[in-house]
Amino acid sequence: MGEKKLDLQPRLQALADWVRPGARLADVGTDHGYLPVWLRLHGVVEHAIASDLRPAPLDHARRSAAAYGASDIEFRLCDGLRGIAPEEADTVVVAGMGGENIAAILEASPWCMDGAHFLLLQPMSRDQQLRAWLPLHGGRVLRERLVEDKGTLYPILEVVGGAMPPATPAQCYGGFALSGDPLWGAYLEERITKLRRAAEGLRRSSSEEEQLRGAELEKLAEELCVRKGEWEHANCGGD
Repeated sequence: MGEKKLDLQPRLQALADWVRPGARLADVGTDHGYLPVWLRLHGVVEHAIASDLRPAPLDHARRSAAAYGASDIEFRLCDGLRGIAPEEADTVVVAGMGGENIAAILEASPWCMDGAHFLLLQPMSRDQQLRAWLPLHGGRVLRERLVEDKGTLYPILEVVGGAMPPATPAQCYGGFALSGDPLWGAYLEERITKLRRAAEGLRRSSSEEEQLRGAELEKLAEELCVRKGEWEHANCGGD
């Protein structure tokens, strides 16, 4: 073990907390490699694959492993999961990118939805697109949580292959299983603000189709407002 101590930022620590002991890990888009390095240093995983699409981040990850004295990490230059075989990992982390990019990575490697692999997904943006995509492509959300990192709220989803009903618009924007999360009220408030801003712009359009879409978004914002009020009443002692 290296002498340097590695502290993960809250977003990565939340992911690390959900990795099962003894897991065979594939960290897609590893960037600096801090997640697999931390998991190896703490003995959570015996082996990890750190992959990235670009050579520079992969070199950063190699340097991180060397600096902290983490061994048994394999570094792969590949696009998503294309360079990783199903039997090489039972836990796949795809984090730090947009929800649409995460969906594209999973769609290109359908083996990850075989029910034998746990997926830990952390979209930085467009999380509603990822939630809409998952049930339609064989993904079942086991649990969700929110984490605040540098003033921004990020959702984390644990997914396994299996059936679940298609996501409703409110679930796409508000989550499948976040009602018990202490940050859900703040998260809903963010969604509501963005939806209303988008709705206002669409209503100003001369296109009837865009005006109708604006009305739909406003209706969705109102539905999330109701859910936020119910959450506040249940969790904050509201009247």
